[in-house]
Amino acid sequence: MTQLLKISLPDGSVREVPRGSTPADVAAAIGAGLAKAALAARVNGELRDLNRPLEGDARLELVTSRDEADALELVRHDYAHVLAEAVQNLFPGTQITFGPATEDGFYYDFAPAPDRGPFTEEDLPAIEEEMRRIIGRDEPLVREVWEREALIRWFDEQGERFKAEWAAELPEGEELTVYRSGAWLDLCRGPHLASTGKLDPQAFKLTRVSGAYWRGDQKNAMLSRIYGTGWLNKKQLDAHLLRLEEAAKRDHRKLGREMDLFHLQEEAHGSVFWHPNGYTIWRELEAYMRRRMDAGGYREIKTPQLMDVRQWEASGHWGKYAQNMFAVPDIVPDVDAEAGVASPRVAPDADWMAIKPMNCPAHVLVFKQGITSYRDLPIRLGEMGCCHRNEPHGALHGLMRVRQFTQDDAHIFCTEGQVVEEVRRFVELADAVYRDFGFTYAIKLALRPEQRFGSDADWDKAEGELRDALRALGVEWEELPGEGAFYAPKLEWHLTDAIGRTWQVGTIQSDRVLPARLDATYVGEDGSRHRPVMLHRAIFGSYERFIGILIEHYAGRLPLWLAPVQAVVATIVSDADDYATQVAAQLRAAGLRTETDLRNEKINYKVREHSLAKVPHLLVVGKREAEEGTVALRTLGEPQQRVLPLADAVAMLMAGALPPDLGSRSVDR
Repeated sequence: MTQLLKISLPDGSVREVPRGSTPADVAAAIGAGLAKAALAARVNGELRDLNRPLEGDARLELVTSRDEADALELVRHDYAHVLAEAVQNLFPGTQITFGPATEDGFYYDFAPAPDRGPFTEEDLPAIEEEMRRIIGRDEPLVREVWEREALIRWFDEQGERFKAEWAAELPEGEELTVYRSGAWLDLCRGPHLASTGKLDPQAFKLTRVSGAYWRGDQKNAMLSRIYGTGWLNKKQLDAHLLRLEEAAKRDHRKLGREMDLFHLQEEAHGSVFWHPNGYTIWRELEAYMRRRMDAGGYREIKTPQLMDVRQWEASGHWGKYAQNMFAVPDIVPDVDAEAGVASPRVAPDADWMAIKPMNCPAHVLVFKQGITSYRDLPIRLGEMGCCHRNEPHGALHGLMRVRQFTQDDAHIFCTEGQVVEEVRRFVELADAVYRDFGFTYAIKLALRPEQRFGSDADWDKAEGELRDALRALGVEWEELPGEGAFYAPKLEWHLTDAIGRTWQVGTIQSDRVLPARLDATYVGEDGSRHRPVMLHRAIFGSYERFIGILIEHYAGRLPLWLAPVQAVVATIVSDADDYATQVAAQLRAAGLRTETDLRNEKINYKVREHSLAKVPHLLVVGKREAEEGTVALRTLGEPQQRVLPLADAVAMLMAGALPPDLGSRSVDR
C-alpha cells in the first residue's frame, strides 16, 4: 500500500499525495493555471525546486511571480547560470567560478582561457544572444546529488580547477549538489526554476565587465566578472533601465564637476578636496545640524584624532576593526650630530597610535572626567567628528564611500529608566530633519548578531527598549535579525530618494557594553556606582555621504538655502554693468550668496551656463531694467521669467533662502 504524505497548504487545507510527489505535482492537482504559474516552492519555509520530491509531511507554499522577492531571486540566479553556460559555449577553455544573484541582477566570475585576455564589453552582445538561444531551448534544470570525490575528479578532468578547489573545501558531510542543463552543469545549492524556458529572454541585459580576485583575495588570480540585470518581464527591465538612466543624470560625481563642488585624486585616495561651492553646502548643513542639536540639549565637544592603541583594545574595536584602522608607531627623532639632520626612528618600545575610525571611546573618556551624578543625566555629547577608515581601493565611490569622513555624531549617557524617552526624543528629531530635506523613510530594528559582546539579558533589555520607544510614538518598523552591531542593537533610518532608491543613513544604538569595558560610571540616588547606558546616534551619518545623497536626490537643484550660489545677476548689455553691481550688492546685503556675470557674452549663453551649474535664480538686467529699477527673474526649472521691482525680488529671495528650521516651521524642542 502506497504511503501518503500530508501536505498543508496556506489556506489551511491538507492534501494527501504519494511519497515521491513533488510540489509541481501538488500544483497540477490544484489546477492547470497554478501549475503553469508556479516557479518554485517553500517546503517547511525552505525555498526549493518545484520538481524536488517531498520527503515527508510538510507545509507547502507555491511561489509564483506574485511573490516578487522570491521570484526575482530565482530568475536572477538562473540568469547567472545561463550566462555561465553561454560564455563557455562561445569561449571554450573558460573556467567558471561563482555567480550569485544581486540586489538588481546577477554576475558571474570567469577565468578566461590562457590564449585570450579578459572579457570586455564588446563581448556582451554575442553573449546575450547565446543566452537567449539557451533560454529558447527550454532545457530542464535538473538537480543532482554527487559523491564528493567523484565531483572533484569530474571538475579536475574538465580543467575546472576553481570549482574543484571549492568542492574539496566544503565541509565534510555537506550534501554536494549540481544543476544540469543538458550536458552543461555547475556546482550549486539551488534552488532553480524548472527549466531555462521559464526565463523571459527579453527581461535581462548584460551591463558591464570588471576584474575580480578569486575569493576576493588580491593574492589570488584575477578573474573577469560579467554583470547583468534580470527581471521577471520586459516591462520591469525597461523601468529599471530608465531608473539607471535617471540615476546617471543625477550622479553626484558628474554634478559635482559641473557645479564645481569637489574633486578626488590619487594623491589622497578616499579623501575629498572640497571646493568653495561644495564647502558652502557643508557649512550650511553643519550650521543647520548645530541649531538642531543645540535645541535638543546636546553639548558639542572635540576629541583627538590619534589615541593609543591600548584604548582601542580596551574598547574592543581593535579586535574587530584593526584591519580597517590606520595605526602608526610613536616616532622619535634620531639626530645625526655631524650632519645636524634629524630623521625619524621607531623606538624599540614605541607605543602604537591609531587614527580614530569612530568617536565613541573618546566620548566615554570625556564623560569620565570628574564625578557624574544621576542628577546630571542624561548627558548628550555631540561632535562633528572627523574619522578615518582604511576602506579597500575598489570599494571607494565618490562621496558615498570614502576613507576620511565627518559624522554628525553624538552619544547620550543616561540611566536605564531614561532610555525609552531618549530614544523617543531622537526618533522625533530625526523625523523633523528628514522631513526638512524632503525624504520619506522606513525604520528598521537590527537585532543581535551571532558574534557579540554582552549578556543575552542585556540584549533582551536593549532590544525591548528600542521597540518600546517606537510603540510610544505609534511608529511602524521592520526587524532585521542578526544585523545589529557587535555591541548593541540599533534602529536604522532608510531614506527613499526622488527616484525610489533607498539609503541607510541615521542610526541610534543602545549600548551597555562600551560603558562597562571602559569603566564609565555615575553615582546613583543610593550613593553607589552604576553603569550608564550609552546611546550612539547620528542623523546625517556622514556629511560626505549625505551631501552626495542630497545632490542625487535633488539632481543638483538644491533648495535655495543650501545652494552654494543662490543668485547670479547677469547683464544683457555692458551699459547695465553698474546697475547689476548695485543689484548684487543689495542681494548680498540681504544675506544671499550672489555673483555677477558681466561678461561680453550673449544672454542665452549665460543662461545655459548658469543652468548647468544649477544656480537657482538668475536676475537678468539691461538698459530697461536699469532705468525702471526692475529685474527679469529666471528661476531654474521654470519656463517663464518674471519682471519684478528690485525690492520685491530681494524680499522674495530672502524668504526662500531661510533654512527650514528658521523659516515657517518651528524648531522641535
